[in-house]
Amino acid sequence: MNNYIITLFGLLVPFLGTTLGSSCVFFMKGQMNEKIQKFLLGFASGVMIAASVWSLIIPSMEMSANMGKFSVVPAACGIALGMAFLLLLDRIIPHLHATSTTPEGLPSKLKKTIMLVFAVTLHNIPEGMAIGVVWSGLLSKGAIISIPAAFALSIGIAIQNFPEGAIISMPLRSEGNGKLKSFALGTLSGIVEPIAAILTIVLSSILVPILPWF
Repeated sequence: MNNYIITLFGLLVPFLGTTLGSSCVFFMKGQMNEKIQKFLLGFASGVMIAASVWSLIIPSMEMSANMGKFSVVPAACGIALGMAFLLLLDRIIPHLHATSTTPEGLPSKLKKTIMLVFAVTLHNIPEGMAIGVVWSGLLSKGAIISIPAAFALSIGIAIQNFPEGAIISMPLRSEGNGKLKSFALGTLSGIVEPIAAILTIVLSSILVPILPWF
């Protein structure tokens, strides 16, 4: 199968996780069982940590092997920059976490439901960028990132996105919104992932030389 078709499918896998999670609003009356939610998040965390190490950190060090004992520097810098970027988004974008009543980010008059969507969207942007970096690395010439490793990251994020989709759509339904509207808002929170991933791949000609730093 063409690598570009495989990549397109890989980019859509996380979005599918959000969509399936949001669809819970159609067949579940109450909230998702807390134990199931915690299990899914814990399982997804384990998969994502492993995928991050094998699909991002180790390839980063291998791509900068010519730096010798300093091959870890690009990966370390990339991790630090990623954390700083997410912290910046957290400080700027108005959002509200599902377990909190206090809005975060810049002061805003946005509705609670919109800020709830922004909370999940906030975390989906860097996740989409990470997916894009992995798949763009796979498509590049002489790539050392394998298809299974790339899919491991996509699937890990998809598993995490499932409860996130439900966390958005079901509270919206409880507040009196229609099922279709609740489903749509929950699904839209995940659309930024493939968009961010595609934008990253489009810029792959620029990113390939600096992939070890991401």
